[in-house]
Amino acid sequence: MVAFFTNDDWTFTKIQGKPILQMGYQGENGQFICDARANENPQQFAFYAIFPMLTPEDRKLAIAEFITRANYGMTIGNFEFNFDSGEILYKTSIDVEGDRLTAALMKRLVYTNIAIADRYLPSIQAVIDGTSPTEAIQTIEQ
Repeated sequence: MVAFFTNDDWTFTKIQGKPILQMGYQGENGQFICDARANENPQQFAFYAIFPMLTPEDRKLAIAEFITRANYGMTIGNFEFNFDSGEILYKTSIDVEGDRLTAALMKRLVYTNIAIADRYLPSIQAVIDGTSPTEAIQTIEQ
């Protein structure tokens, strides 16, 4: 994991005592904090884009609906929503038990993740600002 992000010119911080690297990413639509997480047992890798805003209490149901609609049909990755804190994440992951995690696999997971997160950011912000989840999904998925 460290070798991949070093070779790919990412600036990251190792989270002390945990198999987590944290980094920033500037997309076309906004800036994200990202976490790369490795598990030894079971052997898994997950990459998270953390959205730059928290969902206000009065828009949590609308965001939950938007995320449910967005996740339907997603083949690589999914949105996650912490209903308590209002935090929104996009996660891509892979289980490599019995094999090895290659740079090519990591690259696909990382770059697919940030592309989708950045693409959906304006629609998520629109829902937070009052747009209906249905309208926001129709706009982004056309």
